[in-house]
Amino acid sequence: MPLTQMRAQGRVRQTDLDSGRIEKGHRLGPWSFYAQTASGRTVLVQRYDYDRKKLLYYRKPEDHPYRIQLNGEWQMASLDRPPLYVGGEAVLATYIRQLTYPDQARERNVQGRVIVRFVIDTLGVASDHQVLTGIGAGCDEEALRTARAIPHEWIPGRKGGRAVPVQYELPFVFRIVTTTPN
Repeated sequence: MPLTQMRAQGRVRQTDLDSGRIEKGHRLGPWSFYAQTASGRTVLVQRYDYDRKKLLYYRKPEDHPYRIQLNGEWQMASLDRPPLYVGGEAVLATYIRQLTYPDQARERNVQGRVIVRFVIDTLGVASDHQVLTGIGAGCDEEALRTARAIPHEWIPGRKGGRAVPVQYELPFVFRIVTTTPN
């Protein structure tokens, strides 16, 4: 399709993280999502079609087992495709960065990592959020609030060719950054 026709159906947006058509704030058609490798190279990590609500491509992460629900029982298993956030890790990170450091934690110099676990169901909806590992001083509640605020744009995990509920663990790092005067 010529670029002029694409623009007539919405404007083209391209950033370091994504590219695709957008109209009135809504993404249209296929979008590409990118990430940086450790060496600084930009790689395609995902293509998602917003019109058809379909994953077109994803860069397979390292394989590791997840807790999945099969026949009503939770069990550890490798997946054909893990649960993915539409847009990849870089888009998910934009929501994680919306943490607000609790005053109580800042005053007590509490730092560390909070892990929130939740279930991504067969429709890509996250629920049953709970703190798996906490550090207290209001950080656990803030991580839970932030995790619950992430839009439900998950692509369900798949096992044996079908979507399955998956327990997903998401880390939130609380670190006090101090600046030194020049």
